[in-house]
Amino acid sequence: MERRNILLFLLLLSSTAFIGNPVTAQKFGYIDSEFLLNKHPDYKVVQSELEALSTQWKKEAQQLEKEIKDMYASLQAEEVLLTEEMYQDKLNTIKEKQKEAVAFNNRVFGVNGQYYQKQAELLQPLQSKIYDAIDRVCKRNNLAMLFDKAAGPLMIYTDPRHDYSEFVLEELGLENK
Repeated sequence: MERRNILLFLLLLSSTAFIGNPVTAQKFGYIDSEFLLNKHPDYKVVQSELEALSTQWKKEAQQLEKEIKDMYASLQAEEVLLTEEMYQDKLNTIKEKQKEAVAFNNRVFGVNGQYYQKQAELLQPLQSKIYDAIDRVCKRNNLAMLFDKAAGPLMIYTDPRHDYSEFVLEELGLENK
């Protein structure tokens, strides 16, 4: 009898805990940051500025390569007229020019090169605007987590009902065209 009372008491205690403090589900959603960036007019400006810089730097790199090829052609044409010492001097000059070209490519297009630094510098204000809009949308819709569909192959399936990209566009003052 006493055991039955304890069980009844525990059952009553556990049911009041759920009634007094109901469990709520967390809301999740996702966005497509690539979609958002492509819809933003500032992104097109950033892309055109980066393209202009990239074209300029590629021309400089091509010019260096052309100079190296011309130096090799000149060396081959003069090879029979040069002494061994003169040949080695010209060959060393060409090798230095090749090192200069490689250093230029690494400095500009390398992992932490000028191109990627400029890209980060130009995109940072736009990414901040988008992040702020995402933050407001998440708070307004009580989202616990928001995933980025464009961030990688992590999302295998997405239900369009949980896509908040349009809300972020709206928050940014852009309309989906």
